[in-house]
Amino acid sequence: MNLQGKTALVTGSTSGIGLGIALKLAEAGANLVLNGFGDVEAAIATVSTNGVQVRHHPADMSKPEEIEAMMQFAEQQFGAIDILVNNAGIQYVAPVEELPVERWDSIIAINLSSAFHTTRLALPGMRKRNWGRIINIASAHGLAASVGKSAYVAAKHGLVGLTKSVALETAISGVTCNAICPGWVLTPLVQKQIDSRAVDGDIARSRHDLLAEKQPSLDFVTPEQLGELALFLCSDAAIQVRGAAWNMDGGWLAQ
Repeated sequence: MNLQGKTALVTGSTSGIGLGIALKLAEAGANLVLNGFGDVEAAIATVSTNGVQVRHHPADMSKPEEIEAMMQFAEQQFGAIDILVNNAGIQYVAPVEELPVERWDSIIAINLSSAFHTTRLALPGMRKRNWGRIINIASAHGLAASVGKSAYVAAKHGLVGLTKSVALETAISGVTCNAICPGWVLTPLVQKQIDSRAVDGDIARSRHDLLAEKQPSLDFVTPEQLGELALFLCSDAAIQVRGAAWNMDGGWLAQ
């Protein structure tokens, strides 16, 4: 896979899934614009490979005006956004009647509305060049629900729907739009869940029990595996993959 001369913008990419995807894109030669509130210097060091150029923009993905500034920054730095990976996301778990309104609003803004804003701003240039890849990182929760996650499930279902609509609107162009729907991925946030569930410090049992609830493989998806799938979706071989919600979930949705 050769992405030399292409520029990728990956939201929420200073750690976890976004950083794993950014690394694979960089290894294929793409220049990068990272985004996120994590350890920026460490993230840049991680993806600085193959002589690619890497920039970071600290846009708050709940604020449309900051998203617009980030998109302008990317085009000023590299001239174009060829690959857009919408990965930024947050979570909050509570029954719907106990879910704070501000939590609902922030989850919808960051997990769903931000992808609308980046997409609407990236599409004109992609159409003009007749080449572009939009990859939305949804979730198994974009295709199935779980108790206590109403806002997250609603946002991820919405992201899958947005993916399909954009795919139809770009169907006769060189621009594709697809969603990746991961199951459990061992990110720092998930590790915190494992640690909090551990009884008598039994991390191995906590890990097993978390996976056993949803993921038949009893193993985590890795950010690197998701990055490889994103690379495939950027390839010429995937030109007729349009509007897909591609689950990588250890069998979660096969049940």
